[in-house]
Amino acid sequence: KQILVLGLDGAGKTSVLHSLATNHVKRSVAPTEGFNAICINTEESQLEFLEIGGSESLRSYWKMYLPKVLLLVYVVDSADHARLPMAKQLLHQLIQSNSTLPVVVLANKQDLEGAYCITDIHDALALSDTGDERKMFLIGTHVAEDGSEISSSMKDAKELIAQLVLESQ
Repeated sequence: KQILVLGLDGAGKTSVLHSLATNHVKRSVAPTEGFNAICINTEESQLEFLEIGGSESLRSYWKMYLPKVLLLVYVVDSADHARLPMAKQLLHQLIQSNSTLPVVVLANKQDLEGAYCITDIHDALALSDTGDERKMFLIGTHVAEDGSEISSSMKDAKELIAQLVLESQ
């Protein structure tokens, strides 16, 4: 059972995954063409992440993998205001078929000028419309300078994801 990492192209999925895996920052510039799988060992368990690229041609694969996962991590670019409606639409399409799948939304790139704050992201994605049975979390994240240690928000995200996986097994 895996953790599926989705989001629009350019949201920062690969950088987030690398940060979670190594506890260090590596900004990835090239978009993921296809799939990216990473295993992360925590004290309690082994977390298997599967990232699927966010370009339009790859989004058709998203739904195929959804029934097989314990958790959805959805990454959005907090500073890309123009594409938030598209991010919202895709997220709601994904989760409507599974009312209990836990979702962790990472409002990424919080360090950029003009980035929406958590409340604005919550509203822009209409997260209160995702159902009462679902565990839904929203964490503001950013990956800082290359090579530096990951931010406390990234550590919080990693702990939350590990906890949710333990609970759902």
